[in-house]
Amino acid sequence: MNSPSRRYRSPRREQDAARTRQDILKAAFTLFAERGYARVTMTDIAQETGIAVKTVYASVGTKSGILSELLAAGLSEGTAAKTNRQIRQTSDLAGCVALVARGTRADKERFMPTINLLHSAKDVDDGAKQVWQSMLTAYRAGLHGAAEDLVVRGLAAPHLDVEAVTDRLWFCFGLGAWRALVEDCRWSYEDAERLLTRQAIAALTDVA
Repeated sequence: MNSPSRRYRSPRREQDAARTRQDILKAAFTLFAERGYARVTMTDIAQETGIAVKTVYASVGTKSGILSELLAAGLSEGTAAKTNRQIRQTSDLAGCVALVARGTRADKERFMPTINLLHSAKDVDDGAKQVWQSMLTAYRAGLHGAAEDLVVRGLAAPHLDVEAVTDRLWFCFGLGAWRALVEDCRWSYEDAERLLTRQAIAALTDVA
């Protein structure tokens, strides 16, 4: 009896496919940034990379799929997990809030091009809107983890539960707060971090 055939895997072919995928993502991001998400087609991306359009689709799917890939790469390198580990080793509220401020600032600075791209694309493409919402959900989840630790250890005001602390952290350190100060008001990141830190400490210790 013949043994069942096994699918052959070529490491070199897999490496080539991975390289092609990265080339496509890099080219797409550059075009999105230069022309705007809505004005770039999959054909444009294919021409930029010198790859057939059908290969682009096979490798990364749709335009919103490309945004998802770019977002996933950013989230995997974000600071939320590291920040929350550091918070668990910090004994005072001010120190914990300073860590949240530093971590969210680092993510905002590092991934600002991707964040701005998604922000501009979300109103013109349903897929991009879904990607934007996924990013906000993941961002808030990171703040929720910090809030849980603050509440469990009694570092926030006693009347604040986890959701209330999360809301206050979101108000102070969400993307909207950073965008308002740094991009709309042209503050430096350093000045914005100082103000948002003071604001968060006040919001988390308010006993009213």
